[in-house]
Amino acid sequence: MSDTEEARNNDLRRPFIHTGSWYRMGSRQSSMMGSSQVIRDSSISVLACVLIVALGPIQFGFTCGYSSPTQAAITKDLGLTVSEYSVFGSLSNVGAMVGAIASGQIAEYIGRKGSLMIAAIPNIIGWLCISFAKDTSFLYMGRLLEGFGVGIISYTVPVYIAEIAPQNMRGGLGSVNQLSVTIGIMLAYLLGLFVPWRILAVLGKPETIFLINDSLTCSNHFFCCLFFIPESPRWLAKMGMTDDFETSLQVLRGFETDITVEVNEIKRSVASSTKRSSTVRFVDLKRRRYYFPLMVGIGLLVLQQLGGINGVLFYSSTIFESAGVTSSNAATFGVGAIQVVATAISTWLVDKAGRRLLLTISSVGMTISLVIVAAAFYLKGFVSHDSDMYSMLSILSVVGVVAMVVSFSLGMGPIPWLIMSEILPVNIKGLAGSIATLANWFFSWLITMTANLLLAWSSGGTFTLYAVVCAFTVVFVTLWVPETKGKTLEELQALFR
Repeated sequence: MSDTEEARNNDLRRPFIHTGSWYRMGSRQSSMMGSSQVIRDSSISVLACVLIVALGPIQFGFTCGYSSPTQAAITKDLGLTVSEYSVFGSLSNVGAMVGAIASGQIAEYIGRKGSLMIAAIPNIIGWLCISFAKDTSFLYMGRLLEGFGVGIISYTVPVYIAEIAPQNMRGGLGSVNQLSVTIGIMLAYLLGLFVPWRILAVLGKPETIFLINDSLTCSNHFFCCLFFIPESPRWLAKMGMTDDFETSLQVLRGFETDITVEVNEIKRSVASSTKRSSTVRFVDLKRRRYYFPLMVGIGLLVLQQLGGINGVLFYSSTIFESAGVTSSNAATFGVGAIQVVATAISTWLVDKAGRRLLLTISSVGMTISLVIVAAAFYLKGFVSHDSDMYSMLSILSVVGVVAMVVSFSLGMGPIPWLIMSEILPVNIKGLAGSIATLANWFFSWLITMTANLLLAWSSGGTFTLYAVVCAFTVVFVTLWVPETKGKTLEELQALFR
């Protein structure tokens, strides 16, 4: 093959948006300005990148939490029925399903960071549509648009973090994704106590304004931080951008760190994946090296939703009202704050205790908590509303809901996304990641759409169904989920071969 033909083939493998020179320029300028001393420690450099992209999951969480404190006000102002509000609550999941379908290909063609920039646009438009809604048309359209952006974010952020993090920090940093989601939910709960729903919708978009950068925030120092964070080195290597790949990895690991071993591992892994299959097809997913990690990833993300967490979070105010709590919105905020603390604990533990142990503890804890809540709601149907027993059962149901949220946050919240980003082979990550994310959002939509109706039918029966799913999750984790702690992404790919 001539040099001209080889160069032409290399150009064809390059992405639509070529941004590698930004990172090389960024690293040179950082060195010239004397700031290289600050980011020589790889943990500082990677942590800074993770904190920047974590603004995306905060938006994700704000979207999830918005429908809980605003239900009474929106239904009153716009005259919505329970069914119509259930549609509104679930439409973000429909938009997220569409975003999930597109997320893999967008992240493959323009990179992980470019995907976050694109996701910011529909989020901003969506929140404005909700804020100015006079009827269900704008309300529904806004929810769909913000969901589309969240669907892209939910796939891209954990993948980006997994691809830039050192193996000894990958679990903790990957859990920052879910920690940011819980912070966004808590902010929605907190602001929902004091802020009208239209203004709250406007407050839902500041994070994404930073993500979009460019003309909107050129004068803001945050723009510079996002501009100079490196693209995923593994994505750059896959796209054949060798110089940019090595520069990106050097910035992430520190300017004085020897990255030779890691560079060679990534190159071997990419070369092996490219040699096996240059074109990804659905038929490839039938091979064990592909279907097993995809089965584990989809299974965990589906079970995460079928456990009912979004039904609890989206309609927590209604659940607390059913339990007899007078200040239900305040109680909902308390749950959000507890969820942040529990997820932070999981972030600290995941690289010490391992993924499987935390998943097992989380699933068992959710099962026990949901059984307690179901029993409390069942028994309340047989006692007088004025009795002390009714008050005790109300307290017991609230304690059970809180325990369920804590248990979820310790494992089933952050770890399914983390494992999905770790175990999917690099050459099918775009396709397989889209499928896994789509499955998660489909069942999230199903739970969100049915939760209010099921709770109106039977609160005890609803929580019993959720408990059965959590019990099955314990079996699934025990039989099929591998331990990924302490292994590089390349070692995990070799494990499934």
